Amino acid sequence: MRFYLISDNVDTLMGMHLAGINGVVVHEEGEVRKALSEAMAMEDVAVILMTERLVSLCPELVYDLKLNRKQPLIVEIPDRHGSGRAKDSISRYVREAIGVKI
Repeated sequence: MRFYLISDNVDTLMGMHLAGINGVVVHEEGEVRKALSEAMAMEDVAVILMTERLVSLCPELVYDLKLNRKQPLIVEIPDRHGSGRAKDSISRYVREAIGVKI
C-alpha cells in the first residue's frame, strides 16, 4: 500500500517525491475531479494526500468520498504557504457538528 499526492504546486510534489510519494499537479476543478477519480481507482493506494486549496475546489466530492468509501483514506495537507485554516477551525467544526463549545 502506498501514498499518492494530488497537489496544486510543483514544490509540494517535489518534496513528497523526495520522500518516495508519487503524485500529480492540477489546478482546475475538472482536473481535480479526474485526478481524484483516477487515484481512487488505484488498488495499491492506501492514502491520498490533497492540498487544502484543491479540496476547497470540490469539497462536496471529497467529503462524500470520505464518508462513503473505506479506502483509500483522503487527507488534507497544507501547501508550502501554510494552512488556510483559522486558529479555531477544529473548535468551530466540533461546535457545528455536535453543538458543544470547547
